[in-house]
This record gives sequence, structure tokens and C-alpha cells, in this order.
Amino acid sequence: MIEHISLRCAEPKRSRRFYERALAPLGYTLSKRYGESSGFKNEGRHDFWVTAGEVGTPTHLAFHAPDREGVRAFYKAAMKAGGRDNGEPGERDDYGYAAFVLDPDGHNVEAVVWPGEEKKPPKSKRKRAAKH
Repeated sequence: MIEHISLRCAEPKRSRRFYERALAPLGYTLSKRYGESSGFKNEGRHDFWVTAGEVGTPTHLAFHAPDREGVRAFYKAAMKAGGRDNGEPGERDDYGYAAFVLDPDGHNVEAVVWPGEEKKPPKSKRKRAAKH
């Protein structure tokens, strides 16, 4: 398991604002700041950091979504936050349901849910089949 990752960004404040909005639908919140470094937390772990640095070859980051709606919400929020389309939400052959957006530094950011992993609503919230 990866403990955390730090993504180098040319303008960390701009990137922090982008990721605050883009990752909110996936449950991430900004929770730590050290100078120009910003830590994002999900389910109790600070596993994603945005830091100042020289951007080399763009990085590909994939965040797990709970369901297809989470993938769609990520895409919509990321685009609204200034991301550039790199693959609209949809089913990918031999893959999962995913969406891809380029962040302000050109990093390829993905949200994905794998077949069979979607969280199901509690039984009390499930719709019942109509009786014939």
C-alpha cells in the first residue's frame, strides 16, 4: 500500500485550488498545509500532497471512486475547476468506468471504479420491483 504521494506543481496555490474542487466528490478534503505544500485527506489518511517543484514529465494519477456517479461528479468538478478534458466518463474496454482530466500542469488525473466494486445502497434505500 502506498502511504502517500507528492505531486510537483509549478504553481502550488493554483494546483491546491484545483484539487480541492476536483477531489471533493471523491471524499478528499484539504487538511494540512506546510508552507507551499498542501495535504489532502480521505478516510483518515493524508495520502495525496501538492508541493512546489519543477514539473517534469506529466504524471498519471488515478483515484478510486465509489461508483459511476462519483466518476461523473469528479469529471464535472475537475472541468469546472479549470481542468482540460482527457477522456469523458465512460466504460473502457478491459478496464473500468473512468474519466480523465488534465490538471493545470498537464498531469493526467483519473477517477475510476472497477467492475463489481460499486457500493450498493443500503437495503432500505433500494427500490423494490413492481408487483405484477
